Amino acid sequence: MAINISSGPYAAGAAIVEVTYGLSPEAVIVAPVGRVDEATWEKFGAHLSRGVEEAASQSRPTMIIDLSGIEYMSSRGLRALTVAKQEGVGAGVSVRLAAPNDIMREILAISRYDRLFAVDETVPFAEGGGA
Repeated sequence: MAINISSGPYAAGAAIVEVTYGLSPEAVIVAPVGRVDEATWEKFGAHLSRGVEEAASQSRPTMIIDLSGIEYMSSRGLRALTVAKQEGVGAGVSVRLAAPNDIMREILAISRYDRLFAVDETVPFAEGGGA
């Protein structure tokens, strides 16, 4: 299921992010695609909150955020990750990041979020992903 969470002007065109959700026996997988910036971060955060809620209600111990489709993430997007992690702690759900592309790997390293979150090279528990 793809959900268009925002559209609005951005210097290079439209800032659009789509989010898909997946389920495995172990996790809810949230897979955003696009830019997480000033125009999209709030709705991105709302979808992460939904992922935490889904994981808790479906008795899945983990929510995985698949970063492979993210073209850019601003500091507000990073804040949304922090809030999701805090919500996960409150709900008993571990929040992990997975499959960062080169851009996201650099953003995570510069911001030190690669130390705040567990970061997997592939999407764990997904068909064809590593564990």
